[in-house]
Amino acid sequence: MDISNRKAYYEYNIEAKYIAGMVLSGTEIKSLRAGKASFNDSYCIFNKGELFVKSLHISEYNFGTHYNHEPMQERKLLLHKKELRKLEGKIKEKGYSIIPLKIFIAENGFAKMEIGLGKGKKIYDKRETIKERESDRDIKRKYGV
Repeated sequence: MDISNRKAYYEYNIEAKYIAGMVLSGTEIKSLRAGKASFNDSYCIFNKGELFVKSLHISEYNFGTHYNHEPMQERKLLLHKKELRKLEGKIKEKGYSIIPLKIFIAENGFAKMEIGLGKGKKIYDKRETIKERESDRDIKRKYGV
C-alpha cells in the first residue's frame, strides 16, 4: 500500500528525501491501510522544533465509533534531532519547502511518510518536465521499452 503525491514532483525540484515516522491514532492507521488519504495542498511546518504535516486528509474510518479521528488534523512527524535541525536550517533559506511525497506501511507495521526538501519550480521548468515526460512516452511507444 503506497499513497503517492505525484503533483509534488511536478511543482517542486526535490533535493533531499527523508523517511519520517507518523504519530497516528488507531482509526487513522486503519484508514491508511485501506488507502483513504489525500495529499491535496498538504505541507510540513515546524512548531517549537518539532515537524508537523498540515492539510493531510485521512478519511474517517467507516467502522469507527465516537473514537473516530478528525480528517484534517495536524500530525506529528518523527525524525532524528540531527535531521530536524538540518531541515529547519534549510527551510529558513528562501524558496525551500518540505513536501510530503509518499505514505507507506513499513515491514514492522508502522506508518511512514517520505518527505522531500524541495524548491518550487518556475513555469518554464514545469514546461520542461512535461516535454521530458512526453518524449519518454514516445520513445517507449516507438521501441516498446
